[in-house]
Amino acid sequence: MKREEIETERGGVSEDTAGQETRLILWVILGLNWAVAAAKLIYGWMTGSISMQADGIHSSFDGMSNVIGLIGLWVAAHPPDAGHPYGHKKYETFAAAAIGLLLFGTCLYILRNSYLHWREGVVPEVTAVSFAIMLGTMAVNWGVMTWERRRGEALQSEILVADSLHTASDILSSFSVLIGLAAVAAGYPILDPIAGVVIAGFIGHTGVLVLKEASQSLADRARIDAEAIRRVALMVDGVRCCDNIRTRGMARHVFMDLCIHVDPAMAIARAHTVAHHVEDRLKQAFPGVAEVVVHVEPEDHA
Repeated sequence: MKREEIETERGGVSEDTAGQETRLILWVILGLNWAVAAAKLIYGWMTGSISMQADGIHSSFDGMSNVIGLIGLWVAAHPPDAGHPYGHKKYETFAAAAIGLLLFGTCLYILRNSYLHWREGVVPEVTAVSFAIMLGTMAVNWGVMTWERRRGEALQSEILVADSLHTASDILSSFSVLIGLAAVAAGYPILDPIAGVVIAGFIGHTGVLVLKEASQSLADRARIDAEAIRRVALMVDGVRCCDNIRTRGMARHVFMDLCIHVDPAMAIARAHTVAHHVEDRLKQAFPGVAEVVVHVEPEDHA
């Protein structure tokens, strides 16, 4: 019996609800990040506090990561074309990876700044306003991080999750500045650069987590358990066996292909209908599936 290959297609749109909400979140957070960065940079310059200025630059990196995320989402929203038949969704993953690299850049910057503080014996001016600004901006960042992480997990957005980790690194950086300011006020300025080194380690670790998640999509790591897919396919009347199961893509945009075996005497039209039923069942069972390709074979096919 000649093998019939049945490919199912998903009618796509250029923008989905999740993408629209993700962009809106990033625009709001972009404004908050730049407001936080401006507060630290301006007061740090006024008081001559190198650590506050450095933290302000770090916060501006958060804004840069938001811009990267918005660009990545804009490109990812484009529908499939002749050059990109599978769509442009992986550009969102590229953007998440870029945010991970920014985290490493931030880590190196803080390490360099901590070394310079230690070598040059920098002692910033410490005031009550310094602590108020740092605590206030930390509260804003905490709210941003919590909101962004929750929505990122709900929308299965790699960019929002990656950016929430970047914002978490900003909180850690600000905490190191607070420790440094308190140490200076207490007469122990050496704790300022030491705290910076410790926090840089946390930020570097966060960068590894972001890149690890991005690599799963870029390396086409399996996204759904094959046995779970097999169980769903075998529930369709007419399917006697299911194998050669493969999945790849992003958590909320998964491509799947598999092979089902049917009765060798089954008519082609009936096999086509069975394949469509398998596709429908799989999309119902796994909401993140964007496209399913079903290959049909006779049961005794070698």
